[in-house]
Amino acid sequence: MKRIANGILAGALAMVAGHGGAIAQQAGSPDPRSPELAYTVEEGDNLNAFVRAGPVAAHLLLRNGTDPRILVAFPAGNSGVGLWFTSLSRPATWRLLRAPQPIALNDPRGRRLNGVRAEAAIDAAQLTIKQAVLSNVRFLRDYQAVGRFPPEVAVAPRIERNRLIWSRDRVDGAAGYRLEVEVIAGSIRDGRIVANGGPIRLAIVAATGDAPLTGLTETELLGSRAANDPVARNALRFLSYREKFLAGSWRFNTYFGRDTLMSLRLLMPALQPPAIEAGLGAVLSRLASDGDVAHEEGLSEFAIIDRRQHADAGKPAGGDDAAPTLDYAMIDDDYMLAPVASAYLLDHAKPAAARAFLARPIPIVARPGFTEPAGAALMRNLRFVLTHARAFAADPRVSNLLHLKAGRMTGEWRDSEEGLGRGRIPYDVNAVLIPAALEAAARLHQQGLLDTYMTAADRVAFAQATPMSNAWRTHAPAMFRVTMPSAQATTLVRRYADRLKVPAAPALGALGDQPLTFHAIALDADGRAVPIINSDEGFELLFGQPTAADLDTYVTALARPFPAGLMTDVGLLVANAALADPVVQDRFAPSAYHGAVVWSWQQALFAAGLERQLARSDLPTTTRATLEQVQARLWRAIIATRAVQSSELWSWAFSDGRYHVVPFGAGKRDVDESNAAQLWSTVYLAVQPPAARVSAPTGKR
Repeated sequence: MKRIANGILAGALAMVAGHGGAIAQQAGSPDPRSPELAYTVEEGDNLNAFVRAGPVAAHLLLRNGTDPRILVAFPAGNSGVGLWFTSLSRPATWRLLRAPQPIALNDPRGRRLNGVRAEAAIDAAQLTIKQAVLSNVRFLRDYQAVGRFPPEVAVAPRIERNRLIWSRDRVDGAAGYRLEVEVIAGSIRDGRIVANGGPIRLAIVAATGDAPLTGLTETELLGSRAANDPVARNALRFLSYREKFLAGSWRFNTYFGRDTLMSLRLLMPALQPPAIEAGLGAVLSRLASDGDVAHEEGLSEFAIIDRRQHADAGKPAGGDDAAPTLDYAMIDDDYMLAPVASAYLLDHAKPAAARAFLARPIPIVARPGFTEPAGAALMRNLRFVLTHARAFAADPRVSNLLHLKAGRMTGEWRDSEEGLGRGRIPYDVNAVLIPAALEAAARLHQQGLLDTYMTAADRVAFAQATPMSNAWRTHAPAMFRVTMPSAQATTLVRRYADRLKVPAAPALGALGDQPLTFHAIALDADGRAVPIINSDEGFELLFGQPTAADLDTYVTALARPFPAGLMTDVGLLVANAALADPVVQDRFAPSAYHGAVVWSWQQALFAAGLERQLARSDLPTTTRATLEQVQARLWRAIIATRAVQSSELWSWAFSDGRYHVVPFGAGKRDVDESNAAQLWSTVYLAVQPPAARVSAPTGKR
């Protein structure tokens, strides 16, 4: 579970001006200003402490257990430093004695580094250093996941009395990174840190030379409609900057297009215009020349090394280029921009403000020094949407649906290698996002907002947006429909429940003698459905206008108890492989990143979608009753897991007759670990329960 603390930081940060000690004297001066943000989060085996003050923003992570580590991640350049220790014979626990305090120091060439100083203790007899990595967080992620990092970033420590120091320039000679560990209680012996009759106590200094970001102020970020949720507010503030929003910390302190767009859409009722425009501007500034939305940016040292590794043969020799690299491998984000931009420009912003934003010069990341109006950039994306939607609209068959890009197994939000069950044609992109993008293009055209940026050819093309959307909405969803007779589904659900050692009776009771009908997570290369029950119906609820019959069928399918549906005591799972073969089921286990786990933002997507559908006036009473029952059930689960709500995702265990939260990454079989601060998990600041229809959970269900 997660625990949050703000109060312990006040005293620690008050000591910034006089913390003393060797590191304070040699590693730089504390920043005398009070931090804009400072808080801690305990989640599973990770103790996290965040601080932001002027040019300093840092996330300190101390890992408990038998594999301890120290890690500090910086939004500046998505940089970080990490120190891993060899496995212990028994678990050890960290205590944070002094929370991270902002400091500034100079490297040997007099260049400024921004960083933090903290003090911590661990109840281990000794710590043997395994590896330190100082570089871009993407290389720290690689070392954590697979034990590898580029050899050119390797650095050996030097020992100065009771201090271990790692320090290096960036590979292009620019100001780099520094990590210092001072042993306050204990001693250094042969590269080991050894206790002297009590806990080991360390002072930790971490710093980066990468350029800092400019944090959005509290008044620029949230409006009066935002929920009074300090956990989500803290996470959102740490991840929000005028230049861009960051996807999550510690692992994704950089721009991700999909994360930015979905977070903006769900948070929009609670955000201030400067925040929304910062997020949209970040996406527009990273568009490809053809309007493709960038998935992720590579920064600083990662960008330099990435270019070195992928340099074209025969490329002339020249200096290293640290400009961001942009990844355009995903296909879902390309069709998210239009619906999100139209929601802001047409439904939230005043007309004058919308036109002012569209006229604003946007810096183009791929062309340093070049700007273009936001409206012109948005038009590039809308042309992209119309171009790629045309074939299926004219000839609606499976081969004309949008496939993942050649040679890839990922392409939408389930972007782990097994996330789509090895499918090639994702449901969410084809059945929901493409028609929603076409509808948004038609709305923007009809309102005349983009007239300034359109050509005569654009006007002809945009006149077809509505009929094209109708073709996609009419034909694409049916290609993903899976219906399984009750008897067959009952057998498979019972068998899967036995494999997972969870009860089948609640699931089978909800299923009854009805066929199990749902939309497949994807189609394979031959157009066959991948039979994974999944949470992506939430996209249709938020962006579509499903019929009452479809709402009754598909919402009910997801809301059934797991493993017939997705609902558990700890939330709505994102995938259920009960109907697939055992090999596929193993790939969608509760230890898989996109397996039978709960993603916080997917629950919020489903909740926001239900609220949107219930706002309709054309639904029959029976359908409204179904939606309200599902809404109440969903919010009971969300409220029951509020302590982990700002996490990226979580897993579960079943005992004592119910499901219990297990932090993702706590188990040895978990393929990764969750971020303690995740952008799209903060969306509950805007996505709120309808109090009149939801009561707090009581007892077992």
